Amino acid sequence: MSIFDVYSFGVVSCSTLYRVRGDFPAPEGYAEIDGVDYMTGGEAANSSIVLSRLGLSVKLDGSWLGDDDAGRRTRTFLESNRIDISRLPPRKGASSVQEVVFAAKGTRTIFGTYCRLHEAMHWNMPDEADITGAKVVCLDPFFGAASRRAAEMAAGAGVPVVTVDCRHDDPLLADTSAVVVAESFLRENYAGVRPDELFREYQRSTEGLVLFTFGDREIWYARSAEPVSTFQPFPIEPVDTTGGGDSFRAGVVYGILKGWPDRRTIEFAAAIAAIVCTRFPGVLGAPSLAEVHDFLRAHRV
Repeated sequence: MSIFDVYSFGVVSCSTLYRVRGDFPAPEGYAEIDGVDYMTGGEAANSSIVLSRLGLSVKLDGSWLGDDDAGRRTRTFLESNRIDISRLPPRKGASSVQEVVFAAKGTRTIFGTYCRLHEAMHWNMPDEADITGAKVVCLDPFFGAASRRAAEMAAGAGVPVVTVDCRHDDPLLADTSAVVVAESFLRENYAGVRPDELFREYQRSTEGLVLFTFGDREIWYARSAEPVSTFQPFPIEPVDTTGGGDSFRAGVVYGILKGWPDRRTIEFAAAIAAIVCTRFPGVLGAPSLAEVHDFLRAHRV
């Protein structure tokens, strides 16, 4: 019997977002700051906020939060978004992961302490009772054995898993229902490899839904042995793309939970990402379910 809708496992960080007027400055240059916001960072945390805004119950687990100002601020923010963070108590001696994001015209530049997180391995092992008590698992693949264990436990319990940027030969793909791979990940990890050839490699690694995203260009999607289909993202004037990918993943989680056809799931996910990218800052502007439906009706979907 499900206890909550989504068990979200992965990266949780404290984020400071600066809106830069105009272009990001050249070295030794200058740019004006138009606004500063404190929010969460990390793929799992951002997706969890979006899912909660859609009306789902979410339990968040993963990277530790320190007993410091950043950790306390992040916990308060997550709790204010009605997310269960009982697995993330303040830990003395642990430093909360932090990031600083500069959102300039058409770009975002990120500084953070994510490497320090992996050097110290400051994250939980997934909890089987939480996984089997969920309807779907929203999984970050970045914690090695912990992430793979979460996928295995979910698959063993028949709970669908939706993950993001991981290599085509990552063992956890065998246990996933959907994987969303961003263009930036492909560029950094598969330089010189044709995307169509790579897409087929992912299809061979999972029976689930494979999605390649390319910013404002067509999304590719298919399941194993299917021909690739495409979906054109909604035309928007982006204000801040921070969290757009995490919002899209949240939409896929929602569609998988509801048992929707793939096309409907992707339309829904693309609508959420479009709305988030037209608001500042990031997922703080995540829409309600009614707002997503209004957006889709306005675009005649």
